[in-house]
Parts: sequence; C-alpha cells; structure tokens
Amino acid sequence: MAPDPSTPRRAGVLRTAAAAVRRWLAPRSAAPPPASPTGYPGDFTGRLVPGYSPKPDGRPDPGEIVWTWVPFEEDHRRGKDRPVLLVGRDGPWLLALQLTSKDHDGFPARAGSPRWVDIGSGAWDRQGRPSEVRVDRVVRIDPRAVRREGAVLSRQRFEAVARAVADLHR
Repeated sequence: MAPDPSTPRRAGVLRTAAAAVRRWLAPRSAAPPPASPTGYPGDFTGRLVPGYSPKPDGRPDPGEIVWTWVPFEEDHRRGKDRPVLLVGRDGPWLLALQLTSKDHDGFPARAGSPRWVDIGSGAWDRQGRPSEVRVDRVVRIDPRAVRREGAVLSRQRFEAVARAVADLHR
C-alpha cells in the first residue's frame, strides 16, 4: 500500500496549529526588550524609591532576596550568579541591590567607594553568614532570569536599606 501523499502536509499543518495554540495559551508578560548587544539595558540611574511588597506566590517581588546573574559593573558582558535584594520595578525590569557575605565594615569609606548596609543572616545563605547590601548600584533584572528565591527580608531590615538608599539622594 502506497503512503498517503497528504500525510506529511497534514502533520505540518497540525504542528503549526499546535504551536499557535501554545503561543495563545502562554501567559502574557511584558518581556524586557534588549537594550544592548548583551541584552542588559544598563544599571538603573534614576531616583530609586524602594517598595516592599513580598508575596508568597513563587514569583520574585520587591522585599525578597533571590538568586540571579548580575553583570559586572565594568563589563556587562560578564557577571556572576549571586543573591540580590529586590527593591522595586522599572517597567518590565526588577530593580535589585547585590548582596555579599564579605565584611566591608573594616574598610574606610571613601568618595566613590561602594556603600554597604548590614542586613544580618538569613535563609538566602545556606551557610548562615551575615550579609551586606550594596546600596549605590541598582541593577536591572529580567524577572525570567531569577534562578531561585532565597528568602523574604524583614520589613525592618528592608527599611534600613531604603533609608541608606534615600541618604544617597540628599
């Protein structure tokens, strides 16, 4: 018996229709448009007004510490996977401040040097090390690039970070 000549065409039509249905059913989100060849639009440079709105819904929200890729300041094509504190939104982007477990208290503050705020330890660090948040660099994060949620920062600690951010704009 000879194969039906319409079978390959019918299969192609079905695949195309199935793809169209998947696109139609997919959740609609405002995907951040790439603003550079690397896809990173650059650090946020406007006036940051931090907002605290964590929700236990599995999606990243301001007030939560999450893990994601953070571009290096000097070369946005390179970066590091690290925890960040989400502090707001800029259109489709999340705004974040990077965390470190390196202690900066012993370093003298100089003009132009990064500013850090102690936030203590929490579930975002499996080793329970105390962390600090860098408040003078605001990084834009694609919500789809968040690898995992680490913890919700307490409102009290978040407010201390927000005060330090506000102090930079005086």
